[in-house]
Amino acid sequence: MNSTTTADTAAPVHTTRNAVTLSLLLGVLGVVYGDIGTSPLYALSTCLTFFGRAGMTEGTVLGILSMIFWSLIIVVTVKYVTFVMRADNNGEGGILTMMVLAQKVCRRPQVAAAVTLVAIIGACLFFGDGMITPAISVLSAVEGLEVTSPFLKPAVLPISVIVIALLFASQYRGTALIGKVFGPIMALWFLAIGALGVVQIAQYPRVLIAVSPSYVVLFAVHHGLATFITLGSVVLAVTGAEALYADMGHFGRKPIQRSWTFFVLPALALNYFGQGALVLQNPDTLDNPFFLLCPLWLRLPMVFLATAATVIASQAMISGAYSVARQCVQLGFIPRMIVRHTSETEEGQIYLPQINTMLLVGVLILVLSFKTSASLASAYGVAVTGTFTCTTLLAALVFRRQFKWSRGLTAGVFGLFLVVDLSFFISNLLKVPDGGWVPIAVGLLLMAVMTSWKRGRELMLQRWKQDSLPLNSFLARLPASRIIRVPGTAVFLTGNGAYVPNALLHNLKHNKVLHERVFLVTVQTADVPEVAPGERVEVEELAPQVNRVTVKYGFKESPNIPRALEEMRLMGVPFEPMQTSYFLGREVIVPALVPKLPFWRLWLFLVLSRNAVPATEFFRIPSDRVVELGVRIAI
Repeated sequence: MNSTTTADTAAPVHTTRNAVTLSLLLGVLGVVYGDIGTSPLYALSTCLTFFGRAGMTEGTVLGILSMIFWSLIIVVTVKYVTFVMRADNNGEGGILTMMVLAQKVCRRPQVAAAVTLVAIIGACLFFGDGMITPAISVLSAVEGLEVTSPFLKPAVLPISVIVIALLFASQYRGTALIGKVFGPIMALWFLAIGALGVVQIAQYPRVLIAVSPSYVVLFAVHHGLATFITLGSVVLAVTGAEALYADMGHFGRKPIQRSWTFFVLPALALNYFGQGALVLQNPDTLDNPFFLLCPLWLRLPMVFLATAATVIASQAMISGAYSVARQCVQLGFIPRMIVRHTSETEEGQIYLPQINTMLLVGVLILVLSFKTSASLASAYGVAVTGTFTCTTLLAALVFRRQFKWSRGLTAGVFGLFLVVDLSFFISNLLKVPDGGWVPIAVGLLLMAVMTSWKRGRELMLQRWKQDSLPLNSFLARLPASRIIRVPGTAVFLTGNGAYVPNALLHNLKHNKVLHERVFLVTVQTADVPEVAPGERVEVEELAPQVNRVTVKYGFKESPNIPRALEEMRLMGVPFEPMQTSYFLGREVIVPALVPKLPFWRLWLFLVLSRNAVPATEFFRIPSDRVVELGVRIAI
């Protein structure tokens, strides 16, 4: 049946907020900007390392600084902050939200299918990014110990593994307890990196001329093809830009925009220019210009602050992976998973044990395989730029159809963004032999999972319709039948309200009885993040004591069927939870004589089906009130 998602909260948290408070701004810093805020740890040094000390001319450094600065302006400020964040679904953002918006304006099924595919690719690459971000962020921060004391170099890898293990092990507690300190820590982080940059710029103010885009042109003229290769490292400065859009539902558009424009962007720009000034004065600082910006007495405290900032950045990406995974479940892309709410007041704070375990294993494999942030930088970028490209394609369709932009305006604005995104993406493809294959492999694996699950469920629904009895025919025969009605209430879950649930037919076949009150419940996923409580339940009486119930949830909610059914009493429909039995059909998938799926897809679908979370747990149905009836389905 259709998956969905509902919150146990009373009202949807749509974020068209007008009041921008200090606490809200701090929350934005702690959640949204952790990833992009820690990019100075490795972005510039990775770009400069390609040229080495011998190639460290003023033109090279200024050119790279100019590319980083204008990437922050074009990709983050103009594309995401100015344009993409306007495309929200009741205040919610993210690539799956963009998919829903794009599907609404699709006029042809082929275009809708293409939109879905693009969104799946973007979501899969997002998960690849979710594995790499904690690995490279924590490694780059702990590597600051080498600057403090070279003798500590052997301890970098073990400490990184311990930090990552503790981070994932604490996820089940939720972010509520530590969330309050995230914002102040990140505020201190941005103040510190901005101040360090200002101090160094004061010693070499000429570095500020790199704000002119002419230095990008001069760099390209002088270095030729190397410019294109350098873009693969420049993109490290804008990793995390997608979080601005994805986390819009938590804070609203204005706090994210203002935090970026007046605080985060200036701090990042000052730090990058400060690092550039340091390298121009002393090329020997090339290996780690970020920590060498600090005076000797400040380096160890800065390592601790950087480690805390990278943990926060990792936490934001992990939480984002939970949210995207839940949306994928609700939209039918992956099987049901356990969703645990870690806060009694904030619906968005969730914990998915399966996703947490998979991310932990993936991150540890990356850390132990690549060992250094410099090596891991080769794997970083493909996933990020791929997601950027997918978002641009979907946004162009939304702005063209929903916002009624002209073709020329759409092509001019989003054509520019697409050229930038594709330049970054193609440049990062050059890293494939050195580690860029990692996010691609993860993305392909997840795409196989999502597409196999989606297609398998479609085939199951087709077969189910073939074997099912139309509900109208059943109700027409019911008055003349001799079926015995027994006391109590029976709830039958069904994915299609036009057909009789198989569990009901099997119950009649084997037990020869029907409860005196019957509810045929269909769960639907609405194309909004959250459904208002008053619109949650619809009840239609089909026959005496037989009701069809439609329960709606937004794609960011987690379902609770018993609680939703209790709302019927407010509508005057009798419902006694303690006298209710829930009848579910347990689907047993078997290969058909002529399988409709390739062998590998069928095998994958069977594995996913057997490991999916039971409907009782996903829909929060009391296990002691459930009757399961097995149904064999051949596909």
